[in-house]
Amino acid sequence: MLVKYQATGKAHTSCVKVYALMNCIFKSAFLDDTIINNPMLKVRRPKPRKDEKGQTTTDSFTVEETKHILSILEAEPLKWKVYTRLLIDTGIRHGEACGLQWKDINFRDATARIVRTLNYTPQKGVYTDTTKNGKARTIPLTNTVMALLKQLLSFQSKSCISEWVFTQDGNAEPMHPDSPTKYFKLLTDRCGIKHLHPHKLRHTFASIAITHGADVASVSETLGHSDKAVTLRMYTHANEESKRKVTNLVEELLK
Repeated sequence: MLVKYQATGKAHTSCVKVYALMNCIFKSAFLDDTIINNPMLKVRRPKPRKDEKGQTTTDSFTVEETKHILSILEAEPLKWKVYTRLLIDTGIRHGEACGLQWKDINFRDATARIVRTLNYTPQKGVYTDTTKNGKARTIPLTNTVMALLKQLLSFQSKSCISEWVFTQDGNAEPMHPDSPTKYFKLLTDRCGIKHLHPHKLRHTFASIAITHGADVASVSETLGHSDKAVTLRMYTHANEESKRKVTNLVEELLK
């Protein structure tokens, strides 16, 4: 069961939580004499998939590096300009961006409803799923992202009518979830931007926001973390820089 669950693309942390829950349930059943044997005694704790190893880093771009990326994107196709700016300005996961539909975008309130992800595994192919924590959330969109989304909707409507925000070129099918990673690899090779991938842009949003004074609770909710502790653990480096700024500010005020 755990192997099949992990094969669907679920994150390693989610698999570990299911493992722990099953352990607890079967142990209680065994101690209560509901079952004769505890089958979990022979089940090993899940290990990260090969494609998950090395993804726990919270590497991020600096403000200047991010500005450089945005300047390069000016000459790129509109779809990629919108996609990249969306990740930088909101920190949503790349699967959540791929899973966006036009009905999720509120052009009046400048918000997006994050309710699904678009994923791919060799076993299942391309499929939709809930968000990582299983909860929908509404996030604000910047004026820049809203303007780009309007441009994309107009551009897209000239070739097809699709429910998806990001589509395959020239048709209404959703963009393949692996396409962003492949595109950023090509952009890296052409422009010399090191280690450019969707998840690093998510980290960039969080790191820049926290470092420059955003409260952790708001950042955590925007990112879709299950609780603030997750955000704090992942962005300790940003907090350290923020604390240094606070210390220097107090020193300047007391001079």
